[in-house]
Amino acid sequence: MQDVPSRSAQSNRLDAIAPPSGRVVITNVYPEIDGGGYPAKVCVGDTFVVGADIISDGHDLLAAVVRYRSADNDAWLEIPMRLDGNDYWSAEILLRDRGGLTYTVEAWRDVFGTWCHDAKIRDRAGQALDVELLVARQILADAVANAPSEDARSEFARLLFSFDALDGQAGAVAARLALLTEPEVGALFARVGPRSFTSTYPKELKVMVERRSAAFSAWYELMPRSQSGDAARHGTFDDVIARLPYVRDMGFDVLYFPPVHPIGRTHRKGPNNALTAGPNDHGSPYAIGAAEGGHDALHPELGSFDDFARLIAAAKDHGLEIALDFAIQCSPDHPWISQHPEWFDWRPDGTIRFAENPPKKYEDIVNVRFYGDAFPDLWLALRDVVLFWVDRGVNIFRVDNPHTKPFPFWEWLIREVQTRHPDVIFLAEAFTRPKIMQQLAKIGFTQSYSYFTWRNTKPELTAYLKELTQGPSRHYMRPNFFVNTPDINPFYLQTSGRAGFQARLVLAATLGGNYGIYSGFELCEAAALPGKEEYLDSEKYQIRAWDWDRPGNIKDDIARINALRRSSPALQEFCNVTFYNAWNDDILYYGKATADKSDFLLFAVNLDPENAQGAHFEVPLWEFGLADDASIDVENLMTGERITWTGKVQHMLLDPKQQQSYAMWRLFAPKDPA
Repeated sequence: MQDVPSRSAQSNRLDAIAPPSGRVVITNVYPEIDGGGYPAKVCVGDTFVVGADIISDGHDLLAAVVRYRSADNDAWLEIPMRLDGNDYWSAEILLRDRGGLTYTVEAWRDVFGTWCHDAKIRDRAGQALDVELLVARQILADAVANAPSEDARSEFARLLFSFDALDGQAGAVAARLALLTEPEVGALFARVGPRSFTSTYPKELKVMVERRSAAFSAWYELMPRSQSGDAARHGTFDDVIARLPYVRDMGFDVLYFPPVHPIGRTHRKGPNNALTAGPNDHGSPYAIGAAEGGHDALHPELGSFDDFARLIAAAKDHGLEIALDFAIQCSPDHPWISQHPEWFDWRPDGTIRFAENPPKKYEDIVNVRFYGDAFPDLWLALRDVVLFWVDRGVNIFRVDNPHTKPFPFWEWLIREVQTRHPDVIFLAEAFTRPKIMQQLAKIGFTQSYSYFTWRNTKPELTAYLKELTQGPSRHYMRPNFFVNTPDINPFYLQTSGRAGFQARLVLAATLGGNYGIYSGFELCEAAALPGKEEYLDSEKYQIRAWDWDRPGNIKDDIARINALRRSSPALQEFCNVTFYNAWNDDILYYGKATADKSDFLLFAVNLDPENAQGAHFEVPLWEFGLADDASIDVENLMTGERITWTGKVQHMLLDPKQQQSYAMWRLFAPKDPA
């Protein structure tokens, strides 16, 4: 006779062969960045959506929650998830506080919910429920015995008492069914009831909650030394203070400066990047460092630290934040070179290696080395440079060429700074390969430059915006749509005239949450070095003076668009753009709306800066549940006129020669006749 293993031995054997996954399976948790290696990014006030595919065997109902906790709290909170169809579950977390958040998903077989579902079906079919009510009592007793707290135990005990008190009364079956199917009872079980075959997603994922300016801002860049109004006089911080109302009145909230540090004299560049500078040439501000100091010093001709403090205070009074350039490169005269030669690369002949990006050479700049004898002292010194300026009121940094420095350095530095100062924003100026740009965003950069500057046609813009707003990078990469920079005078703008500047403004400001212009854009300044995307007589190498009211400027357009951005919630989101049909490839037609359709905007931009373009276009009546022949109230945001459109297809004409390069409308949801 064969020996039969004991029940204990059988149990041990089953434990040994049991698969690692639970009976309830949780997969495809969303968002999950690189297997949980990096956090998703959101802002205070955002609704953060968490989703997952959740399945199990059989027909029992399931239940699920998102479990989350803040970085400074060990207590987990829960939000119930809903089944959206096709085994996909989701929940929203309203994020009210800045900082890090950890989240995961938990799911289980919903014994009580399944009982309620089946009992209702049997009752409607006229079947007897006596046995089902006995099962229900067992579920209630189990809930009392396994309640997670005394309060929960008391609530389930009262429910069980009420259930038993109906015994023997007329209509007891119907009364008990009604008692157990009340919404309050379902909510009690969902909150603290027993959870059968519970599974928890094995990864604890992260989300970083940042201030609103991380995702919504309008930048204006200027060269402080060109603010005197006289090309023969070096501008000062006081000159910049005098210009603050100008920037404020156009509606910007970030005022950004290229480096404001002492400029080296060795190999100083002359006008238009000439290799030889004259005795009165000022050189490039990116050649950082001279006898007067390095990255923690101010160029003497700009002013003192007291002057800089007054500028910070004045900017705040005008509703502006000052952003500084964090450019790690040094001029050959930087104090670090003599103090810390091990931080730099030297050739075998004893000369220092200057910066190159073949075929370009930057003889006035040398790069640091991040490893070898430079580690960790250089890393600490660079961190302290950022903290130095934070202590002086700067909370926004545009980082020059971060893709040419090690990823581990940036991940460490940003964490070091933001742990102390969570409000600090880092913008990555990295016009490089897409996956490198994405990696910089993953490791901590708050905002990122983008390819928007070179996306000009309807297919290019549509494809790129869909990539940014619907692709995986939307969870961690916040593009900043700069229309031009001191380094980039796009070919499109060089030949487009005023209409092209209007078009690029509207596209950047209404498609992007973050966008920026470099001063001169509002004047439609486009003079270029022949055959290059570079400005003629660039401010990078010389002081310029401008007539800020010269004819043909688009300051009014900028002020109008920025005012609309501030007043319209739909424009304060990035991923809510929808492209609609306009039957002309030279007209880009799109909308932005809040989830409840209370703010619904439409934009049309003529991408042809020289010719009038017309098109029939679809009014998205279906977004409001309206028939194709319905009417809808519309506000022309250019004129303030209120009109009515009847029918889905309308016609537009955008004529640059008539100062009509773009159109903007607001649609009003029809009022409920009740």
